[in-house]
Amino acid sequence: MTLIRLLYIDDDPALRRLVSKEFERHGYIVRLANTGEEGLHSLRAGDIDVVALDHYMPGQDGLQTLASIRADPDAPPVVYVTGSEEGRVAIAALKAGAADYVIKDVGGEFLALLRVAIEGALAQAKLRREKEEAEAEVRAARDRFEALAAERAVLLREVNHRVGNSLQLVSSFLLMQSDMSHDPHVKAALASAYGRVLAIAQVHKRLYTSDDVRTVALDNYLHALIADIGASAPDGNGWLSLAADPAAIDPDHAVAVGIIVTELIINAMKHAYPSGEGPVRVALHAPAGGGVRLCVEDDGIGRSHSAESSTGLGQLIIEAMAVKLGAVVTIDASDRGTRVVVDFRGAEATRVVD
Repeated sequence: MTLIRLLYIDDDPALRRLVSKEFERHGYIVRLANTGEEGLHSLRAGDIDVVALDHYMPGQDGLQTLASIRADPDAPPVVYVTGSEEGRVAIAALKAGAADYVIKDVGGEFLALLRVAIEGALAQAKLRREKEEAEAEVRAARDRFEALAAERAVLLREVNHRVGNSLQLVSSFLLMQSDMSHDPHVKAALASAYGRVLAIAQVHKRLYTSDDVRTVALDNYLHALIADIGASAPDGNGWLSLAADPAAIDPDHAVAVGIIVTELIINAMKHAYPSGEGPVRVALHAPAGGGVRLCVEDDGIGRSHSAESSTGLGQLIIEAMAVKLGAVVTIDASDRGTRVVVDFRGAEATRVVD
């Protein structure tokens, strides 16, 4: 059991002896001082757990001594002792920072109350220290977490940057190989692979240039993706357009959306206009009520006339990515074009409706 070290400051030698005898009998280590100045000197020497301080003393009185004690941020708790029955003295002591107060009497009956007040003051001080230590631990843990989160964000951006660069390199190789090939089937297959890699590379580019690696601005991502697809196609620009509402989505779902858009554009390029190029329109709607609708349409010969020349791989990829999104895919095909609508509204299964 740890012994309590008490400093008792009082100019009455009889009370000092009485307090010392009583508290040592209860296992305290008692240090005595007969003035405020002497008490402060003893306190600065250290090894004091609690102070009992008399109000009326020659020279520096109890309130002045209390103020000097409380100036130390690591000061022990102080129980104020006064023979005055006036409430103003006790109130002044409590306002000045005393933990409690006791009114003494010449017969020594106040000693039991003083011991209760001292033990209560020590318990309060212990709780306060534990609370401060717990708060300090929480702040330290929060600071460590914030530092780790910042470091993780930097590492994620760096990883995405490197992955994005690698994907851009792969897509460039595929495009170069497509340009060098004289076989139209090989060129088409390589161009399709280029578009798929490009869809993924654009997501990583968005991530490593963003402060938030948890989401991708879907409208900006589609603008960049469609610009790249349009620039890589023969005979240039103008045939491919996009109208997109602002929308944010997580990176994995952004990849799925990008691949779906790429496949639908590739299908339109391959099959919608056998005699040449025609318009392909992409639209992204994100109403305030929730849900996202993606639409890709052309004015070509229609899906029924182009189905014979299709390998079906693009359709399989679209369905796989739609499952990843939890989307519903609707295909409206006629003799004057094809319109594909992808709604991702949290559907558990993907439906393809002709």
